[in-house]
Amino acid sequence: MRFKRIAASLDAPAVLMVQQKERWVPVAAVLAAAGNTAVERIDLIEMLGDWDRNRQRLERGLLKIDIDAASLDATGPDALPFEPRSYRDFMLYERHVIDAGRGYARRFLPTAHRIASIYESILRRPFPAFRPHPLWYRQPIYYMGNHLAFVASGAEIRCPSYSNALDYELELGFVLAKPLLNATPDEALAAIGGFVVFNDFSARDVQLAEMRSGFGPQKAKHFRNAMASELVTADEILPVLDTLAAEVRINGHCVRATSTQGMQHSVGEALAHVSRDEQLHPGEFFGSGTLPGGSGMENGVWLKPGDVIELTIERIGTLRNIIAA
Repeated sequence: MRFKRIAASLDAPAVLMVQQKERWVPVAAVLAAAGNTAVERIDLIEMLGDWDRNRQRLERGLLKIDIDAASLDATGPDALPFEPRSYRDFMLYERHVIDAGRGYARRFLPTAHRIASIYESILRRPFPAFRPHPLWYRQPIYYMGNHLAFVASGAEIRCPSYSNALDYELELGFVLAKPLLNATPDEALAAIGGFVVFNDFSARDVQLAEMRSGFGPQKAKHFRNAMASELVTADEILPVLDTLAAEVRINGHCVRATSTQGMQHSVGEALAHVSRDEQLHPGEFFGSGTLPGGSGMENGVWLKPGDVIELTIERIGTLRNIIAA
């Protein structure tokens, strides 16, 4: 199923909705139609935590409710489908790491890029500095970001004052609906509540210095992230997780087509690793890391003021943001 929080107007609070026949219907009304009349507050993460039972209740209610009468056409701004309790971002794609390193050198380190290009043209393999750290091959790696900096689809994104290199990153986002501790990969997958399209905005011209500090990304990453307004439940995505087509569009033009294929570590393995002797809670949010070719650093098309960027992942949806002038 597909969920979204919609505000009827600018001043109205956002209401959790479920999609049915291309219309958005209040979840509270659907549950009431199913016989649950005492619904006062509906939390998406809590509902996903007992999804088998709640899916049946929603399906029963959707059969009974008058869709046309109950549906809502929103005039207010899009809202986040949920408020992340925390945020960790993995780096699961080797092709992204290599091509991003090459693209960074091309823009910011031209002498090093020339040397690397000669090396690669002669030996026909990636320049060693572009490859991931050896630890990356042994275990999933990730950083913790600012979970309070998320905005929804439609929001305006402003380049931070300290940067002249605003970049985007097309990622698969997923949220826990159940607690995890020392989980197996299968148990970790079963704890996922749903998937969204995610954009990890980055200030590239300050990122390398921060990474070399040994403390990981800081101001390069923490200023803003964007999450699509629609969440699709895990049961619809997990069977096809590694086969989804995706694309980056800027001002209506496709600048890169890609897919979710090619993870070094599976999503289940990545979550299981994080849960080793560390309690994870419902509502904690994770990014897959950039899909291959899903950033300007790789594909050479960078953001500028006035751009409209759209990130799409098949069967999940589209995230659209405007870059402030």
